[in-house]
Amino acid sequence: MLKPSAASPHLMRHRGRAVVFENIEHYKERIEDPELDVDEHCILVLKNCGPKGYPGMAEVGNMSLPSKVLKRGITDMVRISNARMSGTAYGTVVLHVCAEAAVGGNLALAVDGDFIELDVEARRVHVDVSKQEVGASTCAMAAAGECDEGGYVQLYLQHCRGFDPNARRRSR
Repeated sequence: MLKPSAASPHLMRHRGRAVVFENIEHYKERIEDPELDVDEHCILVLKNCGPKGYPGMAEVGNMSLPSKVLKRGITDMVRISNARMSGTAYGTVVLHVCAEAAVGGNLALAVDGDFIELDVEARRVHVDVSKQEVGASTCAMAAAGECDEGGYVQLYLQHCRGFDPNARRRSR
């Protein structure tokens, strides 16, 4: 989903290098890092913030631009996430990408440096990854899923995501 009236017309068709954040905490840790390799041509990607990847699906999709880009007078960049954000937010932001990264959607495959193409008119977001990478990543995601969390996080995982973090341990 993208709100065209809030997007920059020149970014409605754009190809750029991905700068990937695995979750909102990772984004907060890295976005102001002076060593972050990012410019206005990049596409910011925020993963694991959808309804299954982030308990409660908080409004975290409105990613601010890095200060080093803002200081150069850039006011918008393409941003892609499986999160949501307020309807009053602005920018070229693609949200609610599904299937979301937390359940193995294509967004999960994106890593720093991949090239992503956005074509709003064609209703297309494409991550350049090979079929071999897709197959290998799918297998790795199926094997992943262990969790050492307890308390409310474990309850959420078990009852909302249907994931028992101890099931794999018992089968070993």
